[in-house]
Amino acid sequence: MPVLSSLRAPRRAMALAAAGTVAAALAGRKARADGLGKLAESPPRPLPEFGFTDAEGKPHGVGDFAGQGLVLNLWATWCPPCVAEMPALDRAQAALAAEGITVLALSSDRGGRAQVEPFYRDRGIRHLGLWLDPRGAAGRALGVRGLPTTLIIDRQGRERARLEGAAEWDQPAMLAAIRRLVAVEEPQQRT
Repeated sequence: MPVLSSLRAPRRAMALAAAGTVAAALAGRKARADGLGKLAESPPRPLPEFGFTDAEGKPHGVGDFAGQGLVLNLWATWCPPCVAEMPALDRAQAALAAEGITVLALSSDRGGRAQVEPFYRDRGIRHLGLWLDPRGAAGRALGVRGLPTTLIIDRQGRERARLEGAAEWDQPAMLAAIRRLVAVEEPQQRT
């Protein structure tokens, strides 16, 4: 990484973010060869603390969605694989909303609402809320390596799966996986 070490810190951070995005895009392209990105399931693990804002600038956290299943998508308007999957995320939100599952698409665009709102309008995104993380706090807290990255969070607020790269979120198999992963775990009965 001699080339990166000679760059100033902000440029180095941008170069690393771009490299991560390219790596995630390549991983997503490979995973989509059979039609779907691949969710990497994991044992339930608690989420770290991080914040983000709504379109009006009001602060929020994942705790604001207690009891809901979440599809937490980290994306940006400048990221081609992110842009490609946004319509499928919008359709997934429409399909899952009545079941108490929210697609929480956190934009890392520095332009905030002024940048994301026209993007939604121009692409016909109607079901997703406008959530902003222009400083990338969520990505840092969650150890995200590139955009897009999506976490499936169960109703107890624990990460259950992660996918790096774009996916076809509105496909029946993906919707079924989301429903299964966010479900409330039944306590095991002793016999």
